[in-house]
This record gives sequence, structure tokens and C-alpha cells, in this order.
Amino acid sequence: MKIQYQELQELVEQHLLDFIPQVNPLSQTLYDAMEYSLTGGGKRLRPVLLLASCQFAGGDPVQALPYACAIEYIHTYSLIHDDLPAMDNDDLRRGRPTNHIKFGADIATLAGDGLLNTAFEAMFKDMFLYFDKPDLLKRRINAAYRIAEGAGVQGMVAGQVSDVESDNGENSSPEMLRHIHLNKTAAMIKGAVSAGLEIGGAPQDMKDHLRKYAEDLGLEFQVVDDILDVTGTAEELGKDPHQDEANGKLTYVSLHGLDGSRKFASQLTRAALAELEGYDEDADFFRDLVVKLEKRTR
Repeated sequence: MKIQYQELQELVEQHLLDFIPQVNPLSQTLYDAMEYSLTGGGKRLRPVLLLASCQFAGGDPVQALPYACAIEYIHTYSLIHDDLPAMDNDDLRRGRPTNHIKFGADIATLAGDGLLNTAFEAMFKDMFLYFDKPDLLKRRINAAYRIAEGAGVQGMVAGQVSDVESDNGENSSPEMLRHIHLNKTAAMIKGAVSAGLEIGGAPQDMKDHLRKYAEDLGLEFQVVDDILDVTGTAEELGKDPHQDEANGKLTYVSLHGLDGSRKFASQLTRAALAELEGYDEDADFFRDLVVKLEKRTR
């Protein structure tokens, strides 16, 4: 069955709140703040990639839902924290006031903490169902590890630290820029694909090709985001444009210019497509995704 982005996105939307535990009424604000950012829209790229990778490997994407929702919880927590006054100090996210504008910086910080912990609760609860099926349990442990790896101190958090430290302009080299976005952006996208492949039972060669594809896609995603911050509007982006320049951020555009950034996006598209050459039309979902991403820069 052909993998369809919209179908998988709708599946995520239908179940996105299913794995959020009940909160004591005395702490209702915590749930409200978590729900506010979770239900604010978005492309759901990471959970869709996880489900698509599971399906591509021959698995049932429905069985991967706890992990898909978990990675969206982690992604949403990262956005809440990224928007905080101590970080990027953004007022708008997905066309709405950011979490700290709505609830205050203290509650927003705790909402991010709550989403991060809830992600691991969701995955552990699913693992409890497979204690009598060690092979399937092992796949889920591997999937959770890949997600944690992509989000952690050798992934997204490490990239965020380098991003913050580069704001002062002391290290604006191409090597630092690549390091930031391999970790800040690409690591979670790679984690999503890796987790889906694990749950779907993918063979090792498929894991190798798709993980490299995901790394190229993740870098391209950031290059395109940097370009759109310069060329897009608030209506198109769901957030204020020109924030990177205002915050003195090291970006592909600040280092290479618009033309150079577009050329690099094209190179990443070709590299990602090359990883899919050994697969037939079943890989069209992944091909279409990377090609459509590049087209946004034109």
C-alpha cells in the first residue's frame, strides 16, 4: 500500500493526546499548557516520518503510534523551550502566541518538562505489552533508544547549546554551522526514521540507507528554514520572519548567502535521493518529501 503523508498526519492528529496521562485538577494549568502547544498545528514531520519508515519496512504504522506521538511531544517541548525569553524570545509560533506569552515563562518551562517526560512514559507503557514477545520488545527498546539519542546530549540538546554559544559570533565557521544543525535539527529527524525502521523490523542495509537519507533531509530542512526566514512572511511561516538576523544567529544564509544556500539545498536533495536508488516506487514517499522541500526555496 502506497505511503500517504496526509493519511499518516491525520492518524497522528487523531491520537496525539491519547498518551498524555491524567493530571491532578490542582495542576490543571500544566495540562492546559501542554495541550496548547501540542494542538497548535504543524506539519507533524517527525511522527509522520516515523510511521512512514515503519510502514516502508513492512510494519503496521498503528503499532508505532506511541513512539510517533512521543517524538512529537519531544519536538513540541523543544519548541516551547526554544521560544523562551532566555533562548530565542519569540512571541509567535504556528500563528499563535508562544507558550510563555500565553502562560508565562515559568509554566511554559514546566510544560516543556512535562512533555519530555510524557514521551518516555508513552514508550515505556507500550513496551510493557511485549514482555512475552522478546523480539518485538527488543525492536521497541531500540526505537526508544534512537529517539532518546536524537533528542539528547549527543543530538538536539548539544546542537542547541552550540547554537546559543554561536550567537556571539565567536565561531561562525562552516564546520560549526554543520555541527549545530546535524544535532539541533537532523538528529531528531534521523531518530524518527531510525525508530520507525526498528519497529517495522527493517534489515540492516535499509537502516543504513534510510538513516543517511534522514541526515541529508534534516540538514536540508534547516537550510530551507534559514532561507524562508529571509524570504517568507509571518502568514506563510506561522512565526515572525527575520528573527535569525535579529538574534544574530549563525545560519546558512548568513554564512553562504541566499544563492549559496539554495545551491546547498539542491546538493542535499541529490544526496538524499541517491540513498533511495536501490528501492522501487515504495520509496516515492521519501523522494517526494525531499524534492518538495527544496521547491519551497524557489
